[in-house]
Amino acid sequence: MDAELARFNMVEQQIRTWDVLDSRVLDLINRIKREHYVPEKYRDIAFADIRIPLNSGASMMEPKLEARILQSLSVNADDRVLEVGTGSGYLTACLAGLADSVVSYEIDQDLHRQAGYNLASDGYENISLRVGDAMDLQSSEQFDVIVLTGSLPTMDKRFHGLLKTDGRMFMIVGREPAMEALLITRIGENEWAQESLFETEIAPLVNARTPSLFKL
Repeated sequence: MDAELARFNMVEQQIRTWDVLDSRVLDLINRIKREHYVPEKYRDIAFADIRIPLNSGASMMEPKLEARILQSLSVNADDRVLEVGTGSGYLTACLAGLADSVVSYEIDQDLHRQAGYNLASDGYENISLRVGDAMDLQSSEQFDVIVLTGSLPTMDKRFHGLLKTDGRMFMIVGREPAMEALLITRIGENEWAQESLFETEIAPLVNARTPSLFKL
């Protein structure tokens, strides 16, 4: 595989055509070696427009979806980021390439270890990897950017309070086959704005709260 040609084609044929035109995001994706974060047996499809399986039923998102997330969040060089779901560490690396620092939670021990190895191999020093269930996160920390890499069956506002004023959060809400990608912005002490970005479908976060379908 000619990795550089495959990366170029990924950007030009998948990412740009999905309205990702932010030069910072495109430069980042051209710079970060996505193939380093793909399990070895799937390296030949590292740049394909598909989801790539990881451990424990998790998967890497399509490159165009990762790029669209990065563009929608407008991550700045002084931002502090919270990522829920480290996965292989690729999106973590992208966030760290744009932000001041990233805190990333992963519930799966094996994925946590592998992501740590991947990110250390690429020399990242502004990332704090934490193993645990972010759905139970009790913290006084606040962040400029929050990214949920799994879906929520219904809107769950437990992460809203972790946003700083003017902070942005990306989440995907709904059930198969129709889920909605949302950008949440904190505009005041008790005010949040919500923008619908596009429709997609990804697996739910582990332990995401699932409402009952029946009411008594």
